Amino acid sequence: MTQKLIAAQPQSEGILKSLLNTWLPPMLWGVVAAMLIFAALVIRIHPASFKFDEKAAAVDVGETVNKVDQEVRVAVPPVQVPDHSQSLQRQSNPRTIISSQPRTSPVEYVVESLDSVFGIATKFNLKPESILWANYDVLNDNPDMLAVGQVLKVPPADGVLYEWQENDTIEAVAQKFKAKPEDIILFSGNHLDITDPKIEPGKLIMIPGGKREFRQWVMPTIPRGKAGVSTGIQGTCNTGDGGAYGTGTFIYPTRETRLSGNDYWDGHLAIDLAVGVGDPVVASDSGVVVYAGWNASGYGYMVMIDHGNGYQTLYAHLSKVSVSCGQSVNQGNVIGYGGSTGNSTGPHLHFEVRYMGGFVNPWWVLP
Repeated sequence: MTQKLIAAQPQSEGILKSLLNTWLPPMLWGVVAAMLIFAALVIRIHPASFKFDEKAAAVDVGETVNKVDQEVRVAVPPVQVPDHSQSLQRQSNPRTIISSQPRTSPVEYVVESLDSVFGIATKFNLKPESILWANYDVLNDNPDMLAVGQVLKVPPADGVLYEWQENDTIEAVAQKFKAKPEDIILFSGNHLDITDPKIEPGKLIMIPGGKREFRQWVMPTIPRGKAGVSTGIQGTCNTGDGGAYGTGTFIYPTRETRLSGNDYWDGHLAIDLAVGVGDPVVASDSGVVVYAGWNASGYGYMVMIDHGNGYQTLYAHLSKVSVSCGQSVNQGNVIGYGGSTGNSTGPHLHFEVRYMGGFVNPWWVLP
């Protein structure tokens, strides 16, 4: 019985394989064809359900790109650009009081220690004479009358800052200060009507480019010899005949060779050299002392030397005089000590050089 079953099994397996090989392929093709027909019928009946959603596709693509971009950014670290902003920063100057923009109106300035007319003018990019001319009521054309605490008017431009008077005319004022009438009318800070330029008395008017003569406040030249007693100036003396004579060359009377105050200009016929209080001041050249002592016209303690060759030198604002009138001195001898006496806002040496009674710019003769 068992042998019959075993013999029948291989025979049934052969029959099954034969049926599969014969019927299965046509059946599969039939199923596929039926599915395709069904799908076509559905699309025809409900076409909206199978439209391509471009927006959704775009979102999907965008999300994919963003995801990839983020992955790349994580994988590749950003390039570090050095920050140079700190090295290029400039600190503002809180003490700056002068605008770089052109001014059209005058401003007030309070004189401080170590100020000079020349220095104030330089701060405001003006000529020193413009400062003097604008403050005649305070300085009276004398730059050595400058004092700490004074309130000065600083004009907006070079020229004459003028207070208009009763019966003044533009033509007459322009002629007086050697200026052009049209420059007065057209200066914006004057606020004049071009068609009818009327000016009320008492108004400050800027006269651009205007000028006037200085009233010079200088120590008269004192010659050596018996003529020295005829000047009528207190402190002069009869030096007599003879005495030391100059070499014709000059040295700095101070250790410092830099300017500290006024330079040489029409309103200040000398230079102000830097010197400390008590620092030695020496004779710039050999000669005879023709003045030594206090001077009441603003020079303070002062020494004047006649060099016997047409030259005279003057040393002012000393704290102490160490020579006497009529004494001969050699080049380099100590004649006094630095100070700030007389009309002075700080220690400096007012140094003048004269030749045959006229003033010489000291820079021309100093080494």
